[in-house]
Amino acid sequence: MARFLISRLSALGDVVCSLPAAGALKAGHPGCTVVWVCDPRFSAIPRLCAHVDEVIEARPGLAPRTWPQPEGEFDAALDLQGLAKSALAVWRCRARLKLGYHWQREGAWLASQPVTPDPTSWHIVDQYVDVARAAGGVAHEADFGLRPAPSDQATIDAVLQEAGVGAPFVVLNPGAAWASKRWPPSHAARLIDILADSGVRTVLIGGRAEADRESVRSVLAESRAGATDLCGRTSLGELVALIAACSAHVGGDTGSTHIAAALGVPAIGLYSITRPRRSCPYGQIERCFHEPEGLDRIDPAAVASRVLEAIP
Repeated sequence: MARFLISRLSALGDVVCSLPAAGALKAGHPGCTVVWVCDPRFSAIPRLCAHVDEVIEARPGLAPRTWPQPEGEFDAALDLQGLAKSALAVWRCRARLKLGYHWQREGAWLASQPVTPDPTSWHIVDQYVDVARAAGGVAHEADFGLRPAPSDQATIDAVLQEAGVGAPFVVLNPGAAWASKRWPPSHAARLIDILADSGVRTVLIGGRAEADRESVRSVLAESRAGATDLCGRTSLGELVALIAACSAHVGGDTGSTHIAAALGVPAIGLYSITRPRRSCPYGQIERCFHEPEGLDRIDPAAVASRVLEAIP
C-alpha cells in the first residue's frame, strides 16, 4: 500500500489550503496512507481532514531533538511550505521521491525537488495540488475533506443556544496578523448593525492575541446592535464547528476565511494588499472585495448586501 508524507507546519490558512493535496493523493492512489507533519498549534486541521490518516506534531527548533523523524518508508514526501523547518521532515524521512512547493527558501531546495505550477494554477490551493499531481495525485476539483468533529459541534451548539444565537447568523473576523489586513472597526460595526436590521445576528471571532481582542472590543464599542463575542474562546476544532454552522463568513486574508471556503460556507473576503486571485476563499472570488488603496475604501453597506445575497 502506498504511503505519502506531507510537511506543512503552519500557518492556519496555509495548512487549510494544503488539504486538497492530501485529497489528490487519495484520489490518485486509492487506499494509500497520508501522514501529515504539522505544528501543534494547527494540527487540529489535518486531524479533521478525511484524507489524512496520521498527524505528526512537530515544532522544529535549533536542537536536533526537536526535529521530526517520520518512521517507515514513503513512496513520496511533499514539502508544501518551502522553509527549513518543513524541509527537515522531508530530509529525514525515507522516501523514493521528494517534491516541494516551487517557492523554496532557507535551503529547502536541498531536501526536495521543486514542482513548477501549471500555468493555469493561479490560486495557492491549485499550486499545492500540482505538487501532489507530480506524485501521481489526481484532482479535477479541490477536495478539502474538512469536517467538524461531532463533539466540537455539540459544544458550539450549546454555546450558541446559551447566547441566544439561532439561524441565520454570520461569523465576522475583524482581526488579522497584520494591521494592514484589518477592516476598520467602524466599518465592521456598521456591518453588524445593517445585518441586525435584516434579522441576521453576528458572532465575532479571533485569536487569543491582544491585538485580536482589541479589534473586537473596538468593534463592539461602535456597534449599536452588538454581537456575540467568541474571540479567543474556542479551540481550533470548535472554531471549525462554529464556521460550519454559520450562514456566511466575513473576514480578510486570514485563516478563518480559508476554513469557511474549505467547508463550503459562503465567504466574503476583504482584500487590499493581498491579491485575491491567489489567496481568496477558494472558488469564491466573486464574493470578494478588493481595494488596493486600502480596506477603509470597502463600503460596509456593499458588504452587507453581498452577505445577504449569499445567505441560503
